[in-house]
Amino acid sequence: MADLASRKAHNGVRLAMTMQPRPEPSGLFDIRYAAFLETVAHLRERLHRYCTRMTGSALDGEDVMQETLFEIYRKIETIDDPGALRSWMFRTAHNRCIDFLRNRQTRQRAEANFAVDEIVLPGEPAGQGADRAIERLVIHLPPKERACILLKDVFDHSLGETADLVGSTVGGVKAALSRGRAKLAALPSQPVIRSEPSPDPQLSRLLTRYVELFNRRDWDGVRALTSADAQLRVSDCFRGSLSESIYFVEYEKGKANWRVAIGAVDDEIVLLVLHRGDAGWEPAYPVRIEAADETVIRISDYYACPWLLRAARMVAIANPN
Repeated sequence: MADLASRKAHNGVRLAMTMQPRPEPSGLFDIRYAAFLETVAHLRERLHRYCTRMTGSALDGEDVMQETLFEIYRKIETIDDPGALRSWMFRTAHNRCIDFLRNRQTRQRAEANFAVDEIVLPGEPAGQGADRAIERLVIHLPPKERACILLKDVFDHSLGETADLVGSTVGGVKAALSRGRAKLAALPSQPVIRSEPSPDPQLSRLLTRYVELFNRRDWDGVRALTSADAQLRVSDCFRGSLSESIYFVEYEKGKANWRVAIGAVDDEIVLLVLHRGDAGWEPAYPVRIEAADETVIRISDYYACPWLLRAARMVAIANPN
């Protein structure tokens, strides 16, 4: 995948540049663009952590973050103060996450778990450098409380910054923090044991066949499993028709250093690309396969996102050997 590696330069903007060509930047735009690249380089993994905890999925978090960066890039010429990019990125990411939660009706499900929002108990802040466990528990909170806990207690934004990012007041943030901290403190001390996710029989058969053909490097066979208008998204590298891409050619260049297996990331069945290291086969990144009528209609490959599996709550591999 060497060619893909070279194309992921300037992480976070390659997709935007592919989708919307621009003239060579100059003058003030050049300054804004340089600030954008620098901010993305320093902030991207933090943005992904935030989007992951808000959406409850490392994969959905990456997709939301990609859309965030694309939106910022399209509007980069409108920013007067390059120093405000950091806040702009977090605010845009927050709004995108809220839209995602509303579209998926996750907000109603989350709030149904806590019907005692009117009860406000004192809660101590987690403080700077909060344990990652808090990050993973905020999925149990309604979106506003989830966002306030993440921004204030995990990412160490001030009350004023948090209020600005979530579109609230300092008083509103304090109330949300108090409710959220109380709910987190009331959660059971023992982790909830989840059953391992399992695909429906049709998807299971399709994924099993896809993996078999992929690991045999039978690219004609793999293509036969996809629809004529199947779509491909390789984060930071490509977005468009699978038939117009060199996707399988890139994997063919990898020779024997990788294989794929059925696995799960954050309770979602995916394919995991495994790289062979000193300790054997280890997961490197996931690939989402969407299907209809036992045919692949969309592939989302997260090759350029090494932070994704680190941010996931759970990564499982089925039969890696």
